[in-house]
Amino acid sequence: MSQLKFCSRRSPVVCCNGCVASSQSLATNVGLDILKMGGNAVDAAVAVAAALNVTEPFSTGLGGDCFCLYYDARTKQVHGLNGSGRSPQSLTLELLKEYGFDEANPLPSRHACNITVPGAAAAWCDAVMLYGSKQLSMGQILQPAIEMAEKGFPVSEITSYQWKQDTHVLQSPGNQHGKDLLINGEAPEHGQVFQNPLLANTFKELAKSGKRGFYEGHVAKAIVDVIQNNGGVMDLGDLKSHVTEEVEPIVTNYKGMNIWEIPPNGQGITTLLALNILENFNVKDLDHNSTHYLHILIEAFKLSFADSFWFCADPEKGTIPTAQLLSKSYARDRSDLINLHRAIAQYRHGNPFLVGNDTVYFSVVDAEGNACSFINSLYKGFGAGLVPDGCGFTLQNRGACFSLQHDHPNCLGSRKRPYHTIIPALATAADTGELLCCFGVMGGFMQPQGQVQVLLNMFEFGKNPQEALDASRFYIEYSKKDAWQVFLEDGIPQNIADDLRAMGHNVKEPVLGYARSMFGRGQIITKGEWWRQKPLSSSYTVLWAGSDPRADGCALGY
Repeated sequence: MSQLKFCSRRSPVVCCNGCVASSQSLATNVGLDILKMGGNAVDAAVAVAAALNVTEPFSTGLGGDCFCLYYDARTKQVHGLNGSGRSPQSLTLELLKEYGFDEANPLPSRHACNITVPGAAAAWCDAVMLYGSKQLSMGQILQPAIEMAEKGFPVSEITSYQWKQDTHVLQSPGNQHGKDLLINGEAPEHGQVFQNPLLANTFKELAKSGKRGFYEGHVAKAIVDVIQNNGGVMDLGDLKSHVTEEVEPIVTNYKGMNIWEIPPNGQGITTLLALNILENFNVKDLDHNSTHYLHILIEAFKLSFADSFWFCADPEKGTIPTAQLLSKSYARDRSDLINLHRAIAQYRHGNPFLVGNDTVYFSVVDAEGNACSFINSLYKGFGAGLVPDGCGFTLQNRGACFSLQHDHPNCLGSRKRPYHTIIPALATAADTGELLCCFGVMGGFMQPQGQVQVLLNMFEFGKNPQEALDASRFYIEYSKKDAWQVFLEDGIPQNIADDLRAMGHNVKEPVLGYARSMFGRGQIITKGEWWRQKPLSSSYTVLWAGSDPRADGCALGY
């Protein structure tokens, strides 16, 4: 089982009217049906989010958070929605010390105190209200997921494997309702039909009563009860006071292409920092996935993460120097730190003031050219693993991303949003504002790394969206014990790995089979074939789409 065969020979999906790409084929179909019913990209995205809650409950759902970017084809404007939740009002460093936890002895990652207010339900409702077509009700948008949860669906291959990896958190003592997401106490097998009528009922309540149906009433009480019964401190007031935030997306220009991200507390700034650094190198001439190409990308991400690990925090609780961090002059100074022949073990975050695991990502473009880049997550598999009574979903553990260092910008605090790994992305033409690409790569701290790799695969090397996703990837990860480790996916030649080791990189390879999940699962829809060396001349606008072969999903269009 550990040696899942990996042999992608998919053609990119091409269509003219509308397109959806997600990690589950059933969810992709749901989104396409909503488009055909007259819904727009946002309506379809919310329907896909709900369907993925049914089909991938270990990755995503109402118990987690979401972010989305919406491209309005009429105005050519990009809008952002921050659907992440805050820590409980009474959760402080002082309280954790009373519980015996501090920087030297942090909370276990799945502790109930790491559950932040789930923001997804409110963001789904707000996204439809703000940017939806107004042609479909929330009930119509959620109905396909309701039917799928009630009637059941056959579990796909990679999904079954991932479900099994984290089953233990549902089986843990005291997790009374974890069995609601299992079949006879076990994860479903590949091809086995799984039903979740409790989740269907929660969707019905959301459709009937809107946000109040989740953040007040019996659903809210069930959430608070399971958290407090397991040592957490969230109360009904924390849920009732939750609000989604409309945000102005952050952007950088990479060689005439504008790349858009959600601002902090999301880590999208890491992607933009890396692109700004890479703009100072002629990466195209280095050859795709060559030793020097990978070396420069790896070093660029070490620098980018050094900054985002420090500066990426809740902007409501402190000042974040976003404009200074994204200035081109700051990027030039940071790029000068890269040794072209040797890996640097450790970079510190810069001073910009001196300068003048489990997630679902999906992409939707509708017939009018509107696009929705959407991501929804629980953080770890099944999040904290706690299932509220009668609700059919698990609660996230996003608070594990807080720092317990008292002077850190991302330090845990009352009603504070933590550093967030989930990031949707969009690309537009800098000169005309036209949509170029709606894309993302899920997977914790892999997300900015995956976004840059697939974007460069298209922009610099002319790969179509499916080829860009198929190509082998690297992933860097920091640990106090081993500093930066570099993981190379099977398909990157042995001599490249050896050369990187000789340059001082701590290389782990080859990564095979199901372990490839560390490289994320991406979805891409492009408008036109701008990535081609010689784009075709046509009076038709063609959408091109790819879906990551590291997942069970697909792209579909009409």
